[in-house]
Amino acid sequence: MLARTDLRGAGDTIDAAFLARPSDSSSDADVLATVRDIIADVRARGDAAVRELTARYDGCTVDRLRVPPEDRLHALHAIRSDVRDALQFARDQIAAYHGLQEAPDVRTRREGIEVHEIVRPVDRAGLYAPGGRAPLASTVLMTAVPARIAGVPEVVLCVPPDRDGRVPAVMLAAAALADVDEVYAAGGAQAIAAMAYGTETIPRVDVIVGPGNRYVALAKQEVSGVVGIESTAGPSELVVLADESAPAEFVAVDLMAQAEHGPDGAAVLVTWVPEVADAVDAALDRLLAGAARRREIESTLEHGGRTVLVDDARGAVEVANAIAPEHLELMTAEPEKLLADVRNAGAVFCGAWAPAVIGDYVSGANHVLPTARSARYASALRVDDFRKHIHVVNLDEGALRDVAGKVTALAGVEGLDAHAQSITIRTGSEPSRARR
Repeated sequence: MLARTDLRGAGDTIDAAFLARPSDSSSDADVLATVRDIIADVRARGDAAVRELTARYDGCTVDRLRVPPEDRLHALHAIRSDVRDALQFARDQIAAYHGLQEAPDVRTRREGIEVHEIVRPVDRAGLYAPGGRAPLASTVLMTAVPARIAGVPEVVLCVPPDRDGRVPAVMLAAAALADVDEVYAAGGAQAIAAMAYGTETIPRVDVIVGPGNRYVALAKQEVSGVVGIESTAGPSELVVLADESAPAEFVAVDLMAQAEHGPDGAAVLVTWVPEVADAVDAALDRLLAGAARRREIESTLEHGGRTVLVDDARGAVEVANAIAPEHLELMTAEPEKLLADVRNAGAVFCGAWAPAVIGDYVSGANHVLPTARSARYASALRVDDFRKHIHVVNLDEGALRDVAGKVTALAGVEGLDAHAQSITIRTGSEPSRARR
């Protein structure tokens, strides 16, 4: 049974802190201290530190951090044909949707001043794809395909090695399909540090994207500013809004699928129908009995699972907005009516036949999404995360003379005399004198 929070009768005020996923602040502080030690070690010792940290945290020995390119092509032909077909379909779906994100030609001309943009990709992008509990080949596609559409000249990928010290074949196959330039057998905070600062083998990148556990998410936060990051893509989250039309087993299995990602995740049911909550609890009991990852799912649901009871659909949407989840399912009879009020979510899935796992694999939308309430201000990974927009300004002498007085007036009131002189030396006019 999911723990219950009853907000019926609470009114319009939703306490976001109360709804937030519980966390152990002392544990978070310990993780951050460890992450900072890892980053410092990689900066100081490069490849040697990455190898030692991989042995310590992943329990394996890596002889070569760089995976030879021919291993990717071999893996692509060695994996099962149905898996290869599924990867190709997912790649094509992702490319079709992200191809629509090509930048328009933004250009304006007013008062003789022309402004437009030139869009340039970063020189090198670093991708991170989890490979510990489950090799997320789909994440390779979700990160690499938009980078290629953006025009990034060099795309590198870090993947945690398996117990044999190798990158799983399905990850290499996905890398081959997505045209990744280099693959490295490195995971965790040490991989993030290596891509941010560079080692003898792993090159320094300009942007790091991709989801991971708390160590990866905190490492990305620590190196942000040294490199760009897309968002805090940490442990996975799902909120399901359900009414009496939602099949209880659909809701239950989607909560389980989210919990299957592992520890620190969140799986929340929000409903204004108590009978729905009871039915979902019963369905969870039935489905968990035969779940292959029952122990992991139950552990995640124990710490991050919850049912929230509210007065009505409007209250349910406000709870979702307060949680600002990575994934939001509107499993109601008329989801479109609720969609208009959704403000904070990484991705929204409408109706009983649109589970979040479709977004994980083949919808074409990206599954690298903001977590930990960062959906209040952050977005799904997109092509622009790999590009820069550079403003270009053109005007001739006549246009400069037309606006000269306005510029010198503003420069004068701000006390920036050289700014004004930049204009007057060209026009021969006296700067405007403003009282300071």
